[in-house]
Formats: sequence, structure tokens, C-alpha cells
Amino acid sequence: MILADFQACTGIDNIAEAITLLELNNWDLVAAINGVIPQENGILQSNFTSEGSQTGPFGDNSQAASTAPTAPPSRAASSSPPSSSSSSSAFCPVLPSRQIVERQPRMLNFHVEYRTRSVEVVLEDASTVGDIKQILETELQVPVSKMQLKGWKSGDVSDSTVLRSLHLPKNNSLYVLTPDIAPSATTSQSSVQQESLNQNYLLIISHREAQREYSLNFPATRTIQEMTLASSGISFPCHHLSVCRRSSPATALEPTEECTDVHMVSDSEGDDFEDASEFGVDESEIFGMGSSSCRKSPMMPENSENEGDALLHFTAEFSSRYGDCHPVFFIGSLEAASQEAFYGKARDRKLLAIYLHNDDSVLSNVFCSQMMCAESIVSYLSQNFITWAWDVTKEANKARLLTMCTRHFGSVVAQTIRTYKTDQFPLLLIVMGKRTSNEVLNVIQGNTTVDELMMRLMGAMEIFTAQQQEDIRDEDEREAREMVKREQDEAYRLSLEADRKKREAQEREEAEQVRQERIRKEQEEEREAIRLSLEQALPPEPNEEEGEPVSKLRIRTPSGEFLERRFLGSCKLQVLFDFVASKGYPSDEFKLLTTFPRRNITQLDPAWTLLEAKLFPQETLFLEAKE
Repeated sequence: MILADFQACTGIDNIAEAITLLELNNWDLVAAINGVIPQENGILQSNFTSEGSQTGPFGDNSQAASTAPTAPPSRAASSSPPSSSSSSSAFCPVLPSRQIVERQPRMLNFHVEYRTRSVEVVLEDASTVGDIKQILETELQVPVSKMQLKGWKSGDVSDSTVLRSLHLPKNNSLYVLTPDIAPSATTSQSSVQQESLNQNYLLIISHREAQREYSLNFPATRTIQEMTLASSGISFPCHHLSVCRRSSPATALEPTEECTDVHMVSDSEGDDFEDASEFGVDESEIFGMGSSSCRKSPMMPENSENEGDALLHFTAEFSSRYGDCHPVFFIGSLEAASQEAFYGKARDRKLLAIYLHNDDSVLSNVFCSQMMCAESIVSYLSQNFITWAWDVTKEANKARLLTMCTRHFGSVVAQTIRTYKTDQFPLLLIVMGKRTSNEVLNVIQGNTTVDELMMRLMGAMEIFTAQQQEDIRDEDEREAREMVKREQDEAYRLSLEADRKKREAQEREEAEQVRQERIRKEQEEEREAIRLSLEQALPPEPNEEEGEPVSKLRIRTPSGEFLERRFLGSCKLQVLFDFVASKGYPSDEFKLLTTFPRRNITQLDPAWTLLEAKLFPQETLFLEAKE
């Protein structure tokens, strides 16, 4: 709706140019209109809205008529190009609530090429063409009087032409011609030839019998028989030729008067290029290519076993014919291209554009050079489509394509392709992947224009975007459910793992307890066995009446109990130690001390007797645990 309103107000018919201007202003309708209408004319601001009647902010004819007496119409039509008669009468009716908007200066960028040099120029749109030439005279050292500034989309302009009246986009490319100035002697012939090969020629061909004129763009590397356009001597950037029915072996194209003032870019409609039979000559006779030895090589070899190799050959031949500015063709099988376009994540999916080429169709050359190589089409296809190509010139390749289409898209698509005649090619099939099947949204024939092609691609993208948003929502919901399930599964797994570890830890603890208990029992049994053996090895307790010196010892245990026993004075200290150990107090764990003076008996030599240790005739000792 914004695009239609913008074109109605400004009179700009070229959709690509209108879209560019709107994008430069972020699709602000009022700002875009102010950017192309001269400031002195002004534009009245309106609260444009998408609500209301189905006819947009302008209403129907009766509404426009009713508002005209109460509000003066905007003078946007006065700035429209005079060549657009149908659009020059368009105007924007304004409501009383509209206010005058002060227009800001708009800066334009110009990239100017002159032989091997290039100059960048930035000017306000209120400047004139002569202002650009004055800057170029300073930069290039070329007099203004000998300078021809070319590349204007509206044709040739005068030095007094205001840039704003040309409705130019922000970025522009121009070139300078100086036919009265010979190239510098320092410029080598090879560099001049290389520069000429990078140029494009506009051939304006007049059909005498049909009284029609056709404009064709060709790179300088294209050949007339074995001679390139750059070396053929024809006029650059434009040359006039005429075509008529062959009446002699002479070539069908004859050069006519030179026309160097015609712009090199052609905006000719694709419908202008009719079947070659209209000329009364065979297609191969144009440019004198009647000989079979001079025919161009096929876009795709016949009966190629590998689809990837066939597509590599197709891409190389396409670049050779039409230049490197073309869509990026997917190298691989149709199945692989479908997988790349349809079966990734919903956010990464794209439409599949299948380009079907046929060299036997007169439309192929125009469609490829004018449509498929247009920068806007190339950029749009690269961003939003997976482009796959196939050549159906040979019957074997066409049959192979039909087999692939039947396998991937069903017999209906294959039958649809069969119904198209040779002169209706090339075809561009727009395919969208769905959940259960693939759907062909559009079949674009060769007899179209850049604007129509762009609109149909954008229409397909609108349908695809709506479907993609729905798929993204479904995919997000599915991923959310799967995420919850994964989290639940992970939590359950962690719970099982924790239970397992807890159970294993408990089992280890129980096993350790059992082991410690077993060790403790073994130690106790060992101690008990030692105690019993020591107890049995002790000499009998002596009587005081035997006449030998007897020492009576009283030993206090850590628990407060007292152990009493009589020992012969000649007994070794080891016997005392064994007695204490037999009561459960081994000498390696306890020390035996005297009360006063305090002595550690366990540190004495065990071979000493009680008499030598001065533990006679009686002594009180106490046991203390070692640290």
C-alpha cells in the first residue's frame, strides 16, 4: 500500500527505483515523497494509515472528488518526469488536518568513471549537472566544454538540469566521455583493450518489415562470429543496427548511423522480444551465426552422469555468456537442493527457485541478460532462495529433469512442464516445502519484465513467510515440549544416579563397619590370646614364709582399681610388665610410674631385678596411657 501511494504521489513507475527510495527513508511515506519532490513545490504532510477503506489513504474516486473542493491538491505531479504521461496527472488529495513539512536537503553520491580513473562526488539534490562537471574539471583536468557526462537513467540532460528533478537514488554511477581528447600516450594499448572488454554495449536493432525497434545489452566479450564486440569497431556505448530478411549471403545485420548519446542501460519490456520467426530469419542467422561451427557451446552436456558436474558446467557457461553477476546456482542434485531449502530448522528454510533454460527459445538470451542478471533480482534470489538450474535444450536432459520432478514433486509438476512449448521457456519454478509435500507456488515464464518478476518473487515470499512463521511457532512449541521432557528425563536420571550413589555409599559404609568390626574382633582375640599366654607364663606368686626377699606391689589402673601381687625381689622387671599386660595394660600402650619420686619404670631395662629397680620391699605404682 505504501509503495502504491508513493508511486501515485511521485509519478515514479519503476518499482525497483521506488522501493530503493522508500528503503532509504525506512518506508516513511512522507519523508520519501519529500526526498523526490522539489522543495519549492512542497508537500503537505498527512497522517497516512492502513486502516479505513480497502482503497488506501486516497479513498475511491468519489472520495477524492469530495475532498478536492475543501483542500488544495499537492503539487507532487508537477515534479514528475514529463515522459510519464499517465502518472503526471496523479496527485495526493490532502485533508484539512495536514501541515506543511519543512524539507531537509538530500545528499546524493556519484561514482564517476573516466578511463582508468574514478571520482567520488557528493552534492545536494538542489545542485545542477553543471556543478558536477565543474568538480570533475578540477579532478580530471578535462575542460567542461569537451566533457560528456553519461549514465543518467532518464536519458541525456543539460548542464542546467537540477538533480532533484531527475528523481535520483542516493547512490549513482556515471561515466565521462571525451571524444575530442585522445587517450594519453602513457596508457598502454593492453590496458585500453582490457578496459574496453569490461564495458557493456547497447545494441538498438530496427526490424524494418515489422517497423519495430529492440534494445539489447551485451558485454564487450560477446562475439559476432569470431570477433568480440569490443574489437568489432562498433560505436560505444550504443550502436544502431537493422535486421531484414536475408536475400544474399551477406550478414543480416547492417550497421547504420552512430548514436553515442543513447544511454547504455535498457529498460525495454520483455514482451517486446517476440519469436524470431517474426523477423523472417532463423534465430541462428542473427549476427551472421548461420554456420554450425560458430554456434555457442551448450549450457549443459548431454547425458552427464553426475548432476553436480553438469551444474558446474552450467554455471561456467552461464558466466561466460552473461557475466559474473548472476544468481548463485546450487551445485548438486535436485534432492540435495530440496534438502538444503526445506529440511533445516524453520528459521533457516528458504524457497527453492528452479530455473529451466532452453537455448532453442528466443526469450532465453533476453531473460538471462535482462532479468536473471539484474542486480535487484540477483540480490533478492541470493538472500531468500536456493536457486537450482537445469538445461532442457537436449531431450535427454529434459527427460531426466521430468523424472527428478516426478520423484520429488509428483507427476502433476512434470506434466505441467511438458505442457510448456519451447518458445515459452525459460521457466522459473518457485517451490515451497510443506510438512507432507512440496508445493509449486508459481511458474514464471520467460516473457516477463524485471518489475513483474520482482513482484512475483515478492508475492511468493509473502506466502512463504506466513507459512514459515507458522512453522517456527510449531517448531518452538515442539522444542519447548522436548526441552521439558529432556529436563524431566535428566532430573529422573539424576535422581536415579543419586539413589544409586547413596545406596552404594551405604553399602560401602556397612561393608566398612563389618570390616572394622572384624578387625576389632581379631585384635581383641589377639590381645586376649597374648594376655592368656602371658598370664600362663607368669611365675607363681611367692609366699612370705619362703625366706626369700619378696616385694609387694600395689598398682593403680586408669579406672581407679588396684592390682596387688607379690614378686620375688630377684624377679626381672619383664615379669612385672608381663603381669600388667596380662591384666589388659600392655607396655606399648601404657607406662608404669612410681608416685614419689616420679619415675617411668617402663623406660628401665627389663632385665633389671625389682631390687635393682628399688621396688622392694613394697611400692605403689600407677598406670598411665601413653600419648
